[in-house]
Amino acid sequence: MEKPRALRPGDRIALVAPASPFDRDEFERGAAELRTLGFEPAYDDRVFARRGYMAGEADLRAAAFMDAWCDASVAALMAVRGGYGSVHLLPLFPPDIIRSHPKLFVGYSDTTSILTFLTQRCGLVSVHGPMIEGRIARGAAGYDRDSFLACVTRAEPMGELAPAGVIPIRDGEAVGPLTGGTLSQLVASLGTPYAFEPPQGSVLFLEDVAERPYRLDRMITQLRLAGVFERVRGVVWGQMPRCDEPDGSPTAREVVADLFQRFNGPVVFGFPSGHSVTPAVTLPFGVRVRIIAGQRTMIVVEEAAVTP
Repeated sequence: MEKPRALRPGDRIALVAPASPFDRDEFERGAAELRTLGFEPAYDDRVFARRGYMAGEADLRAAAFMDAWCDASVAALMAVRGGYGSVHLLPLFPPDIIRSHPKLFVGYSDTTSILTFLTQRCGLVSVHGPMIEGRIARGAAGYDRDSFLACVTRAEPMGELAPAGVIPIRDGEAVGPLTGGTLSQLVASLGTPYAFEPPQGSVLFLEDVAERPYRLDRMITQLRLAGVFERVRGVVWGQMPRCDEPDGSPTAREVVADLFQRFNGPVVFGFPSGHSVTPAVTLPFGVRVRIIAGQRTMIVVEEAAVTP
């Protein structure tokens, strides 16, 4: 995997809107937070475009993304929010040009499709991390600053990530490149030219929000029938907020435990990345991690996500 260079104080981070429109006040608060971290947010008027439930026409969103990607003065790109629409951009992304300008892209939720495109099609490390709206804009209440900065600014492994509340579903240990994202987005990619295909022997991270247990069952089953779980050595689940039945049973955790009874590898539940109720931890996709499930459950990032 090609690794972008580490971010440095004063670097410009382009704020892009590949999916849905966003709240302007949240945007301004997020930009201010990036400045507090020592970075300079960069954007033009295209980021404020609107077309119904999307942030402008697909051509406009793709052009803004690629202009920022090819701009030598921009060190990284960060999505303002998810929602819907990132998938429209994939046919408009030239992999060869993206590969020739390696840099960081940070996002989650609907932008899972872009994270997957960058890792699978372009061979680049990507970052499952906080976006502007709802995360960066809320400061320390919205995202874990330490893991974010460790991931994007330090050319060394992040090491142990053991946030509170992560529990083992199946004990064990596994090592492999980390991949994944929002469950519903990965499932939606199947059957397309951009289908999610984790590397053989990978560690899979899955998360989502407001998906009831029967829908989780359906999506997990679809991934299983597509052969996805035959390619992975371990699975890390997010906190899955608002995914329990309204009356409390079954819970998302119970569904996962039931469907992974025969999985041959460790499975953990409750890791706060992406849609989380606690500050979101940043995870690098495409680098080697170790999942340890048992008495002391954690993810150990054993490889740096960036170069000096």
